[in-house]
Amino acid sequence: MKKYIVALDQGTTSSRTVLFDEQGNICAIAQEETEQIYPNHGWVEQNPIEIYQTQLQTFKNVLKKNKVGAQSIAAIGISNQRETTILWNKKTGKPIYNAIVWQDVRTSDICKKLKKEGFEKYVKKTTGLVIDSYFSAPKIMWLLENVPNAKEQATNGELLFGTIDTWLLWNLTNGKVHATDYSNASRTMLFNIKTLEWDEELLKKMDIPKSILPQVSASSHHFGDYCFKDQNIPITGIAGDQQAALFGQACFNTGDTKNTYGTGCFLLMNTGEKPKYSKHGLLTTIAWGIDNKIYYALEGSVFIAGAAVQWLRDGLNIINSAEETENFANQVKNDNSVYVVPAFSGLGAPYWDMDARGCIFGLTRDTGKNHLIKATLESIAYRSKDIINAMQEDSKVTLTSLKVDGGACVNNYLMQFQADILNKKVERAEIIESSALGAAYLAGIGVGLWRIEDILKSRKNENEFTPNMEEAKRNKIYKTWQKAVQRSMNWEE
Repeated sequence: MKKYIVALDQGTTSSRTVLFDEQGNICAIAQEETEQIYPNHGWVEQNPIEIYQTQLQTFKNVLKKNKVGAQSIAAIGISNQRETTILWNKKTGKPIYNAIVWQDVRTSDICKKLKKEGFEKYVKKTTGLVIDSYFSAPKIMWLLENVPNAKEQATNGELLFGTIDTWLLWNLTNGKVHATDYSNASRTMLFNIKTLEWDEELLKKMDIPKSILPQVSASSHHFGDYCFKDQNIPITGIAGDQQAALFGQACFNTGDTKNTYGTGCFLLMNTGEKPKYSKHGLLTTIAWGIDNKIYYALEGSVFIAGAAVQWLRDGLNIINSAEETENFANQVKNDNSVYVVPAFSGLGAPYWDMDARGCIFGLTRDTGKNHLIKATLESIAYRSKDIINAMQEDSKVTLTSLKVDGGACVNNYLMQFQADILNKKVERAEIIESSALGAAYLAGIGVGLWRIEDILKSRKNENEFTPNMEEAKRNKIYKTWQKAVQRSMNWEE
């Protein structure tokens, strides 16, 4: 009988299920959007029940569409939006509040207090993270402090905490399994990434009962079973979406790096079996746990990438769709005089200036919309280079090539410029659904369907972009970019 792997790919704006065959090819995709809720300025929530129901519906739809029976599913893998936080009652299964999404900034005061108390160095050393509202711990603190009776229920052992993977797993197993994997645990700001345990000092400092936390296991592991139509389907792979994408891109060796081009960019570099700490504000995180080994990664984010292209479309109204940008950019020949610094929400690594603001430099009388479009695309590649330079310095590893995925990686102009400015080959995989593929690979390994060697052999590039720019020009335009960035900084001060 032909076997399949199902990847549940739960993202910030939609739930998706991707069906893979035994060769790792995509057979079908089903998707349903999920609502984002904005109760106050800077608050972002989702309905946990809707998250589970839409995810379950896409699973059923993908099997029905392809007439695949439950007995043909070898395993399920889960890839999820990271850091998003849910607390629920373990008897009723009902959430005590909406899911607080990773983008939510309501906990900024909690984070400022922790920083003021001098806790930042300990958090960095223990978890590899910085104190920020992005991560799960301050969200848990907010829920325990602000939801009526939450603190009392948690102390009495009546509540459970989970990121999205844990919530899906708990529901799929009818409340039998409360667990997560190392990659997701490392994003909570509560997990010691060296001892691989929930950190007692962090829990004490933040007044979070250990009883609410899930058990932590390897990313490729038999977590439990989902009983579907009287068939027990093993759930054998879990990873946070960006780590899953790193795995899906077959970045198994030290120094292997991927960039996901979405609304922002997420760059991750595999740093091997020892954590590397950054001097440039990059995050140290667990990539995955597999075969009784832990692999670590350095992570850096470009806040504004695809969002800058959306600004061209919705803010300036100079394009109708993102797809048009490649053609417009190609109409400007050998002119790198215009620079866009898309610091719409400040600058992240390696600059870390929240007072920076978006700027355009080099305007002359003959500047037209094509120059702006071209410069906006190039800004995404420049910011990615900024982070890759920091990664190479922190890891003491020289990048050989960059593996790319995400919506904007289909833009050939952007990918060629990325190769040119890095002076490295850029590899665009045949399958750019990297997060789902990574979850499928982990699940497939968990049931013995695949091995790492098989994945490396089967990975194919749809296109490779080779650098084709003179070194003198590369150095000159990047130096000008850095000058533009410096002039955009401290704008709000």
